[in-house]
Order: sequence, then C-alpha cells, then structure tokens
Amino acid sequence: MTPLEMLGVFGAGVGAGALNAVVGSGTLVTFPVLLAAGLSPLTATVSNALGLVPGAVSGAVGYRRELAGQGRRVRKLAVGSALGGITGAVLLLALPAEAFETIVPCLVGLALVLVALQPLISRTVRERRPVRPDGGRPLFAGLTLASVYGGYFAAAQGIIYISLMGLLLDEPLQRLNAVKNVLVAVVNTVAAVFFLFVADFDWTAVALVAAGSTLGGQLGAATGRRFRPAVLRVLVVAVGTVALVQLVLR
Repeated sequence: MTPLEMLGVFGAGVGAGALNAVVGSGTLVTFPVLLAAGLSPLTATVSNALGLVPGAVSGAVGYRRELAGQGRRVRKLAVGSALGGITGAVLLLALPAEAFETIVPCLVGLALVLVALQPLISRTVRERRPVRPDGGRPLFAGLTLASVYGGYFAAAQGIIYISLMGLLLDEPLQRLNAVKNVLVAVVNTVAAVFFLFVADFDWTAVALVAAGSTLGGQLGAATGRRFRPAVLRVLVVAVGTVALVQLVLR
C-alpha cells in the first residue's frame, strides 16, 4: 500500500468502529476502501473481519453501563452468535470465489435497504411488546441465522440484531444496542480465529483497520447518543452505494 492508501484504510477503520458502536454497518465503510487499495473481495472481507475485532470489543466496552443486568441474556445469545459466526466463516471459504463475487453485491444491496429502513424498524421496536423477557427460541434462532450472515460478510448485521431483539425484547434501544455490540464482537472474534489458520489476508490492512476501529469504537460509544441517526444513515448509504457500484462494475 502507498502511504495515502494506508491513511485511507486507517481512517476507514476509525469510521467503521464508530459506526459499528452506534448503529452498525461499519463494513460498508472499510470494505470499499480495502477494494480501492487493491485487495481482492475475498481477501478484503477476511482482512476486514480480523481488523474489526478490536473495534467491536472497544464498542462493547464503551456500552458496558447499558449491559448491567443483562449478563444471562448476553451469555445465552452469544452461544448462538458464535455457532452462526463460525458457520458463516466456513461458508465464505467453502463456496467458490465466483459465488462470493456474485453474492456480495446482493448482500451489500440488502444491507443498504436495511439501513434505509431503520426508522421503520425503530417504530416497530417501540410499538411491539414481547411475550418472553429473553425472546425465547425465536430470538435465539433468528440471531443465530443472522450471525451466519455476519460470519460470511457482516455488513448491517448489527441492524439485523437490533430489529430482531427489538421485536422480541422489552428493552430501550440503547440497551439493545449494547447487547448488539457484544454479539458482533463474538461473531467477529470466532470468524477471525478461524480465518487466522485457513484464509489469506493482508496483515497491513488488518493492523490499520484494527488500530482505527479500536479508536473509532470508543469515539462511537462516547458520542452515540448525540449523533442524529439520519446523518449516519445517509453516510452509510452513500458509502455503501459506492461499494455496490464498484462491485457490480468489477
């Protein structure tokens, strides 16, 4: 990488870490930058997954006050997230590269739709009232499936988590966001450990994204309650659209 590309990847890591802590979808920031730096889609995805682990942990630590009293719930849901995350990571490497390059634009498009519909999801969260305090089997199964997607590509997985938990748990959004940060950290970590042994990645990209996302995770957690969601959605959709166009034209 050139010094300018390295600076761009670090900056993307900061942005991704902050976005992931607040709303999710940080992959839509780092992924196109890694592609622009010359990485293949598969190497970019693996490097991104490794690099975002410290940022996910940083964001979870930043929301530790909102996690108070949710230890049992988090431990239960983390089991499903870990199983789903490792399954998605295996699928990423098991499927042919051609399949990945075909599927990823579809996943990015789906992620953008989810980001754009976040206000509707939030209204549904406020209007619905769950039957069980832990969400029951539907929530466990839904989050496990969402984690398969997260282990495979990760873009907007946090928004999927928020929507599922919001429909089945009676908790304020900030507390749901805290749980989301922990589950994302679990998925990223199990996928990263798997990738370390079996996948090709770029250590420079990993280090830059890791350093940036760690800083971004703290910044996002500290300022998440002050940002207007509409501004973040516009930013994510804009960057994601660039990524989608670039993927389609490759």
